[in-house]
Amino acid sequence: MSSLFPRVAYRHVELDGVRVFFRESRPAQADAPVLLLLHGFPSGSHQFLRLIDALGSRYRVIAPDLPGFGHTGVPEGFVYSFDGLSGVVESFVQHMGLSRFALYVFDFGAPVGFRIAERHPEWIAGLVIQNGNAYEEGLSEAARALLTLDPADPAAVQTLQDLLTLPGTRSQYETGVADPGLIAPDGWTLDQHFLELPGRKDAQLSLLFDYHTNITSYGRWQEWLRRYAPPTLIVWGRNDTFFIEPGARAYLRDLPGAELHLFDTGHFALETHLTEIAPLIDGFLDRSWS
Repeated sequence: MSSLFPRVAYRHVELDGVRVFFRESRPAQADAPVLLLLHGFPSGSHQFLRLIDALGSRYRVIAPDLPGFGHTGVPEGFVYSFDGLSGVVESFVQHMGLSRFALYVFDFGAPVGFRIAERHPEWIAGLVIQNGNAYEEGLSEAARALLTLDPADPAAVQTLQDLLTLPGTRSQYETGVADPGLIAPDGWTLDQHFLELPGRKDAQLSLLFDYHTNITSYGRWQEWLRRYAPPTLIVWGRNDTFFIEPGARAYLRDLPGAELHLFDTGHFALETHLTEIAPLIDGFLDRSWS
């Protein structure tokens, strides 16, 4: 893995009224393999800053902000759903001219990415899955209760609104982490900044209430994995209180050739274990394109 820091560009692209922000490394090799990073809740592409630095000299690493997150802006009336988010990312991939890439999916990025993979299996050269769930057994009891709440219930709305506070955001980074001192406060602070922008909490509520559509799609995604069997690397924070370790192991039923690594950390595994995870991804990508 190169020790040189990559040149990284920060740009926007307009797609049907959605102004998608993205980060893109520019390696010296013009035809370098592409790694597309899809972030999770409640973060944005900034969660991948250090990973882009680690991998961006050898690979063209591209990380967009999903609608409702980060620096991406949407037109008035945009409907927040996982189908809608996947449609925007699909248009983004087409605009960028990406015909073949490895896909890194984390948290919300997993249901977005799997929807795209279903529609365009020819795009997917490999998968890197980090605490991105696609199995019923990967949902903790807390996650199952949270992600199946009724939007018509005022108590349910309040429960999710509590999740969108600074203590709620910070807890997603620190819960399950043996030494919280390894986690820079910048991540949850920046996440909360974006959550406090006008309309952002409503957007997140819409997505959280739409999450049940992902759970009902798990069977289709599992069938897709069995049918296409993409090269897959699974890296997982085993102390995640939402997407638990059995969900990581469940992938091996449908992808017996997948490589699985479990880490003694929480949901945002890159925050504490980048030095272990980045070389695994580097080696995986090197083998996938060799």
